[in-house]
Amino acid sequence: MLTNALPSRGVVLLPRDTRDTLFLLAVIAWVVALQAAHIPPWTTALTGAVLAWRAWLALKAQPLPGWPWRAGLLVIALAGTWLTHGTLLGQHAGVTLVVVLLALKTLELRARRDAFVVFFLGFFALLTHFFYSQTLLTAAGILVALLGLLTAVVNAHMPVGRPSLAQAARIAGGMALLGAPIMLALFLLFPRMAPLWGVPNDGMGTSGLSEEMRVGDIAELALDDSIALRVRFDGRPPPSGLIYFRGPVLSQFDGRQWQPLESGFPGNLRLRSELRPGGEPVSYEVTMEPNRRRWLFVLEAATTAPELPGNRVRMTDELQWVTQRPIGSLVRYRAQSHLDFGHGPLQTSLGLQDHLQLPPGFNPRTMALAQELRRTHGAGPEHARALVDAALDRLRTGGYVYTLEPGVYGQHTADEFWFDRKRGFCEHIASAFVVLMRAMDIPARVVTGYQGGEMNGVDGYWTVRQRDAHAWTEVWLQGEGWVRVDPTGAVFPGRVGSVLRLQAPTGAVAGVLQAAISPNLMALLRANWEALNNVWNQWVLNYTQDSQFNLLRSLGVASPSWQDLALVLLAVVVAVSLAGAAWALWERQRHDPWIRLLRGARKRLRALGVISSERTPPRELAQQLRTRFAADPAAQALAHWLLRLEAQRYAPHSPLTLAELRRDYRRLAWPTRRAT
Repeated sequence: MLTNALPSRGVVLLPRDTRDTLFLLAVIAWVVALQAAHIPPWTTALTGAVLAWRAWLALKAQPLPGWPWRAGLLVIALAGTWLTHGTLLGQHAGVTLVVVLLALKTLELRARRDAFVVFFLGFFALLTHFFYSQTLLTAAGILVALLGLLTAVVNAHMPVGRPSLAQAARIAGGMALLGAPIMLALFLLFPRMAPLWGVPNDGMGTSGLSEEMRVGDIAELALDDSIALRVRFDGRPPPSGLIYFRGPVLSQFDGRQWQPLESGFPGNLRLRSELRPGGEPVSYEVTMEPNRRRWLFVLEAATTAPELPGNRVRMTDELQWVTQRPIGSLVRYRAQSHLDFGHGPLQTSLGLQDHLQLPPGFNPRTMALAQELRRTHGAGPEHARALVDAALDRLRTGGYVYTLEPGVYGQHTADEFWFDRKRGFCEHIASAFVVLMRAMDIPARVVTGYQGGEMNGVDGYWTVRQRDAHAWTEVWLQGEGWVRVDPTGAVFPGRVGSVLRLQAPTGAVAGVLQAAISPNLMALLRANWEALNNVWNQWVLNYTQDSQFNLLRSLGVASPSWQDLALVLLAVVVAVSLAGAAWALWERQRHDPWIRLLRGARKRLRALGVISSERTPPRELAQQLRTRFAADPAAQALAHWLLRLEAQRYAPHSPLTLAELRRDYRRLAWPTRRAT
């Protein structure tokens, strides 16, 4: 390795090629690190090893590997992609290959042409991040990588001398700032014509609640503190105990797992929603995170379809609102709900038989408990309310515990809850309650969704997290229809009607942070960060065609269309182009800082009689000064400065900077007479 040591400053300078290569490898490593959560582990390991190998070769000034090495690594990459994804085509396989090829291309980084290929692959790899995440943190990470790649591109276009990376970074940052207005205009005005607008996002989002419930599933969601919904109420939020966001309704039970109903009755005999709203509706706007499901979460119960542009929405017979397509990106919709409502048939209906079915051979002790309660409180529809109250009273007084860690349940889940463990999370309690109700010939079903939430005091949005996932029940009572019964509230009243939640065990790092930072400060920082993310969601990710039309209306366009958007965008592009042309005319005489500094010195020397042309090098100017002003110390100092200026540009490892030369130039004492 060729280095130039400067003991006086304690600095070791790498050759420029080595320095530039290491910088580019660092930028590529950052690009790959951003993808680490979305690509197979072997991909991250392989790319990391290749980049480390390439850095070692650069530091040791070793030759690059031959084609057999590169061909072998390419075969490994192709085989790994095929084994992982089962194909070499498609989104996930394509991203894997792009990341690997970006790293492999650095092994043949010999000329500027190879560097430009790496740059373009790097920019393309950056775009693939948006397949998986479009959060504010992702955007910030991509911005850092973008500036790094731009710096590398600018540096590659400065082949002469040893320009500093800081100088290239300043130029790259200036270019990004100059391009920002065009980027903003395209973002605001480029027509968003669904479904062409946007990027494929089937890999985005977390699943959250499922279409089926196995006892123990929702307890796992309680460990997830990520946000599921953000809600902005038009007025004051309703009491937390009334905030139930309805999701899948589960009526079919196989002894362990609950699923949506597949009724054997013909369509005309199935139960209908028969929604009966009461009281004033609550109006609100929901911003829902992607969940790759077709359902929309609304407060019980919405009488009209939520307003979701570009997607048809319908209500099922179980009062659940579903969309035409899965929700693969952030969506925002408005809804109205009546918190005081009734639904379902008021009198016995044949379709209610679906909600009495229990698998044979399961939970014999619960069946016996049901018979005991019927003997005590009476049987028949007229005694259903008393039986429900008796079951709730047993939950309140029987020593039952609400916990995230009830242990693993066996075959007879209801028996274990009612008689053995007496411990469970909301799905354990709801499942056992519905089994008991059905055993007493009371139609019942499990409803899943989200209950409660908390207000963010910074932006005023009601925040619902995955840990607010909940399971409750509905029982059918004659003359009333389906009635919500939340048995968890009988075991743990704090779960319903307040923001009290069971806390997941914290890890070592989280424990240290909690001990070191005030809880109030942590809560404040969290609220501000989530409010900032909400701004990003509302104004960037959820900037839709309707938002564009509203912008045009604010500009005076009465009935905006996508053609109007295109015309306004064209006008903005033309105006910016004209402004850019005017700037180019003004800037046409300006060159790089080194030439400007030499040109200024040459102009002052001309006034002293030292005649030169644009092609006269600083060394020749210094020679003229020393010859014509042999006895003038000022001229000798000026000649020395010109030699330093030339060294800064052309010396292989010059430590001089333009900033130092400018400072010394301003301090120079110039000769007072013309040359003879």
